[in-house]
Amino acid sequence: MPQAHPDPLDLLLFPTWLVPIEPAGVVLKDHAIGIYQGRIALILPHEQAKALKADRSLQLPGMMLTPGLVNGHGHAAMTLFRGLADDLPLMSWLREHIWPAEAKWVNEAFVRAGTELAVAEQIQGGVTCFSDMYFYPEIVSQVVHAFGVRAQIAIPVLDFPIPGARDADEAMRKGVELFDDLKHHPRLSVAFGPHAPYSVADSKLEAIRTLVAEMDIGIHMHVHETLHEVEEAVRNDGERPLARLARLQLLGPRFQAVHMTQVAEQDVELLVEHNCSVIHCPESNLKLASGFCPVERLWEAGVNVAIGTDGAASNNDLDLLGETRTAALLAKAVAGSATALDAHRALRMATLNGARAFGLDDCIGSLEVGKFADMVAFDLSGLAQQPVYDPVSQLIYSCSRDCVRHVWVGGKQLLDDGKLTRMDEEHIIKNAWEWAEKIKAR
Repeated sequence: MPQAHPDPLDLLLFPTWLVPIEPAGVVLKDHAIGIYQGRIALILPHEQAKALKADRSLQLPGMMLTPGLVNGHGHAAMTLFRGLADDLPLMSWLREHIWPAEAKWVNEAFVRAGTELAVAEQIQGGVTCFSDMYFYPEIVSQVVHAFGVRAQIAIPVLDFPIPGARDADEAMRKGVELFDDLKHHPRLSVAFGPHAPYSVADSKLEAIRTLVAEMDIGIHMHVHETLHEVEEAVRNDGERPLARLARLQLLGPRFQAVHMTQVAEQDVELLVEHNCSVIHCPESNLKLASGFCPVERLWEAGVNVAIGTDGAASNNDLDLLGETRTAALLAKAVAGSATALDAHRALRMATLNGARAFGLDDCIGSLEVGKFADMVAFDLSGLAQQPVYDPVSQLIYSCSRDCVRHVWVGGKQLLDDGKLTRMDEEHIIKNAWEWAEKIKAR
């Protein structure tokens, strides 16, 4: 029986392959997807869909349509520090280079220019939703609002002054105000982003726990990023950082543990018990020699594992498709098994698992009727993608972000045949060069 549908539809797409993500492992050949008022109205075989009326129909031969990619962790404005301090261990990189540069240069104009650059890069790479943990979050929200993407804004909280907040209390107060401003926004959500266990005191974490319970929002936090972090916590406090967070009652279904390169059995038990999500950032962790997140071990235990790029200052790109390929390959080496994190699960990690980590899996992350039409069309017709046996495997192992042709968020097209529809690429690049000239002259 044909699905019920509005007449006419706003948009009707005819890709060669459609990967809904849910149900898992399914690839639909020669199926169309219909969009109405920003949401998915129907998914039908081409022959049935050809009879439907739509304001716009688009043939996508040789292309695969998937949900938009979800970047689980990043610091968007740090694109302006891309390449500033490379080939250094985490704490040297932070204390000797990044934190001094941020103290000198980060202001509202910096965050606006850097976030615009990050949003444009991510759209061109098929990212429709991202999490951002950086200073002046109200500026980030303005950029996201203006250019049509979707984002979780994680309010940064540290024990010392940061750009835009004199102390943790002011950061939290401003976070509550931003939440109140955005709580009805269709594309923006707010979380609290205490930086890391070593940079936020118990009293502030307890205050955050109270706020997130009242506001029903998530906590996004760097946790177990390096062996040094864990060893120092055990030496100073007698407990692992994740255990401390559990004692403080911060863990739960909306807790997003970023990195988790150091995972003992008791850590897995806590993550499972509290139904936490882990955000895996493989390329940043590799570049900083921080360690390896045991993705397959966590997945088999039932932990929701999503994927993030981290910031462009430590990666040095925001290419989530490339990140997903690295994650799939690294998972096999870490697990010692060629079957670990197969291509279909890797794509799920980059879509629905990210949405679930943000508490958005009821509205994005898979192509299902009723969900928002956040979609990416990947072109698999190129020479380097031939022949196509399994298009998902081809996407993960043979494609680059250059294969991204079209991007929609809530049914609105943000990338049309590789061209940004709402952003001025030349202006963004010019801004980046101007900032670079100032920073280089420091």
